[in-house]
This record gives sequence, C-alpha cells and structure tokens, in this order.
Amino acid sequence: MLSLVLFATLGAWIGFANPLFHFPLASLAFPMGIAWIGLRATSGKKAFRFGWLAGLLAATGCYYWMVIPVQTYGGLPWFIALPCPALLAAFMGVYYGLFSVGLFYAGRQTSGIPLCILAGFSWATMEMLMGTILSGFPWMNLASAFSPWPFAIQGASILGAYGLSGVLTTLALAILLYRTYRSALLLAVGLVVLLTGFGFYRGLAFDTGNSNFMVSIAQGNVDQGMKWIPKYQAETVRKYVKISLDAIRNKAPKVVIWPETAMPFYLQDKTPFRQAVQILAQDSKTSIITGSPAYRITDMKTNQYVLFNRAWLVDEAGRTTQSYDKVHLVPFGEYMPFEEWMPFEKLVQAAGNFVSGKDNKPLYIDGVALGMLICYEAIFPELAQKQVELGANALINISNDAWFGDTSAPRQHLNLSIMRAVEQGRWLVRGTNTGISAFVDPVGRIVSIGTQFQAESLSATIAPLKTKTVYHQIFPWLGHLIYSLTILGFFRVGYLARLKK
Repeated sequence: MLSLVLFATLGAWIGFANPLFHFPLASLAFPMGIAWIGLRATSGKKAFRFGWLAGLLAATGCYYWMVIPVQTYGGLPWFIALPCPALLAAFMGVYYGLFSVGLFYAGRQTSGIPLCILAGFSWATMEMLMGTILSGFPWMNLASAFSPWPFAIQGASILGAYGLSGVLTTLALAILLYRTYRSALLLAVGLVVLLTGFGFYRGLAFDTGNSNFMVSIAQGNVDQGMKWIPKYQAETVRKYVKISLDAIRNKAPKVVIWPETAMPFYLQDKTPFRQAVQILAQDSKTSIITGSPAYRITDMKTNQYVLFNRAWLVDEAGRTTQSYDKVHLVPFGEYMPFEEWMPFEKLVQAAGNFVSGKDNKPLYIDGVALGMLICYEAIFPELAQKQVELGANALINISNDAWFGDTSAPRQHLNLSIMRAVEQGRWLVRGTNTGISAFVDPVGRIVSIGTQFQAESLSATIAPLKTKTVYHQIFPWLGHLIYSLTILGFFRVGYLARLKK
C-alpha cells in the first residue's frame, strides 16, 4: 500500500505546477493511485487510512508555500508556521480518504466501465465539496493541472473544471483497469480521442472575436513587507504612475489594470495620493482599475465602520463611480473565523477585518463590461459564472501573489484562473503585483505573460464577447446532476451488496 501512496503523491507533486519539473499528464497518477488503494484494500478502514495518507502527502507538497505568508507576513514563529500546510492537507486528505473508501465498496459490486464512470462522478463530487465546505478551497483541481496544455482543458467549456476532473479521473481508472477489463481499454481510448479531438477542434474553430480593446497591466513588484508603511505610500503611487504612463504612451490602452490593493491607502479619501491617480486618468484620458481597501461608516455616532477589499474604476474624467467589493474572502488572511479563540491576528496588514461585498456588477468602460475577480476568487467557478450572467464580456482578475514568494503558488493560481476563461468563453486579463500577470484567450491560451518579480507593463488587445458556453448555460443544474448521479451510483452499489447477502 505504501508504494501506491508514493505513486499517488509523486503524481500530484509532478502533475501540479511546481518550480522543479511540471508534467501535467503525471497528475492522472494522483486519482489513479488513490483509487488503486481503495480497490486493493482489505477493509474500508485501510482504504481510508492509506487514501488519507496519500492525500495528506500530496496536498502538503502542493500547499508548502503557505509557510511564507504565515511566517513572513503573519509574524508567527517557524515552529507554528511550518505545520500549517500539513494541517490543512490533513483536513483535505479526509476527502481523498473517503474517495478511496468509496472505490473500496464500489469495486466489490461493480466493474468495467460502470466502475470507471462512478469513480469519475465521485471525484467531481469530491472537488465540488472541496469548493464549498468551510468557505471552500478547491486549489488542487485536477483539470487545472492540464492548463499548460490548452487542448486538454476544452472539455471545461461543457462540463466545467469539476466535471472535467471527473472525466480525467474516469480516464485514469480506465487506464488502471485496461488489463482486467477490455471495455476499460476501449473507454480509455475513446476518452483520449474525444478529449484531444474536441480540444484541438475548439482551439481552431472558436471565434476569439475582434480584438480591438487595448488593455495594459501595470505590475509594480512592490515589496509586500513595505507597502503598508506610510512613508512608502508615495513611492508606491509614483511607481505605478510611471509604469502606467510608459504603457499609455506606447500602447494607448483603454484601461490600465493595477493589482489587488495596489494602493495601500483608502482611495475614497481626499488625499494627495488619490489626486495623483485622478490626475493620471484625466491627463492621459485613460481609465484605471486599481485595488484599494475601502470602508463604509455604519454608525456615525460611534464612528463604527466596515472594510472592503475593493477594485475601483477611476474613469478618464478622474471619477470613482464604479467599484467591485471582493465577495469570497480568505479565512485568516482577510477575516478571522473564531477570532476570539485565535492566538494570532490575520495576515493582511490593514486595520480590522474585511466583509464580503454585495450586489457587485461588472465595471463598464466604453460599453465593455469587465467582470471582476479579486485574488483567489478566480479559483471559484461560480463567481466568474455570476459575473458573466450579469453581462460581463471579459474577465479581469487582480491579485497580489507577493504573499507566496518564489514558490509554485503563483503558477498554480494562474492555472486555476485559466479554467475560468475556458468555462465562460471569455478573455481573461490577470494583473498581479509580482506576477504572474498574463492575458489569456477564451480557449485558455496565454497570449502574453509577464516576468515574475519585475516592475513592468504588459499590453494586449482583447475582444468583448457575448456568446455563452454550454457550461454557462447548464451551470444552474450541472452540479445537482453530478451529486445526484453519484448518490444513485452508490445506492446501486449498496443494493447489489444486499442482493449478494
């Protein structure tokens, strides 16, 4: 069993983005190994134990970067920061342990193609639950491992990232069982032909639109440890103004995108910093989208207020009449769950806890609706879905991946973001503080990509699109269908078990 644990673990470490060697196809070894554990286990307890262990080790290797924000920016000692990735991985490992248990029981009552398909539905269900329970953290989405290969992820335009993960798991199990069941071999070949054939076809046939809307990204590469220091604020503004002016002179964009919390002050207040941003927009006749903390007074008498992680649109007249407040906040980073019991403060260096935004709509520039996603909101399919439902014909993801340092996290984050472009059939503009900034077309191809840890601008033309993907149209009931078919599949397993007694 330990050899299978190692097999699954290495599949995840190599298959998901990492700084050493990334080979997407290896990620299939992850569900294959955990399923194999379940099929070979002699009891449900052993299936869970070794499936959980495989998930623990795999997730620890993919989450190791969490040590940096917890220790460096959270100010916690190493002996507390080091276990954090393993603690989260131990919790996520429960999902993989349960998946292994499911295959343990299913493998004793069914076989061949039905077993492979049930494994796929189970994995898709597991990933959806990962994205929902306790705020959700679907970071290890199997489909996203294949983002560097655009042809392999086009199925997400029909089934979404979770559904595509299920198909990939079905493929992994069919490969595992091809010697035992001839039908599994036929299924594996059929899925490979279908996924690659549709992938290449969509990549060639999809109309990416008339790309005439010029956008520039300003990547400031501002030191995360210094940006909130008051005396450094002016330098931060100057840096972004300079980068933006260079881009405006050379590319004449309709809008310049600044990262999440690029402005480490309240842009809504009348300050010289706000004035500098307004003057830039007015003089250059160019709109700016920038991240900044914001507040709303809730009680004038006691001066109570709530905070938001906001994206402001400063239009070409210098007005800030449109904004987007982050909806899905990061636990322990932007707010503190169970705050009264926690021995440390949250990691974001700003006063107080943030609250979720309400009634957010796309930001409009010259009739183009830009759907906003702030930071890791881009890993949640439902948030991009909502923006497109509200009329967004392009997606903008602003983030501050300086928290992660020089680790695998920025590339993993980018790969997850790419899935939103494919699911919704929209151009994606991703502007970050330290990288990885990029322009992604509606089929997941990176059109332009920036250099990490370098202050620079990045420009490209995008096309506002209105056509909606199959996934967007079936989204309201797709999740319910996957849940229902998974439950029915295991009811059938239980029924067959009772018949044999």
